[in-house]
Amino acid sequence: METRVACITIIVEDVESVAKLNELLHEAGKYIIGRMGIPYREKGINIISIAIDAPQDLTSEISGKIGRLPGVTVKTTYANLK
Repeated sequence: METRVACITIIVEDVESVAKLNELLHEAGKYIIGRMGIPYREKGINIISIAIDAPQDLTSEISGKIGRLPGVTVKTTYANLK
């Protein structure tokens, strides 16, 4: 199965969504290369960056589910590796 490297950037404004977000990321755990989380206390948000190497459909599915969580914004960027 062909995979693509991508970076999923997530901004969490509603802490009530964190448990469901972590559940979704756990489901994709075998594809995640690394994860970095930064709490920005002054603004009351959390910034999370996920490096992933997965089939594009799976990455899109995960990003879509994350983006539907209340108070969560997500953007995905794909590498142009062949």
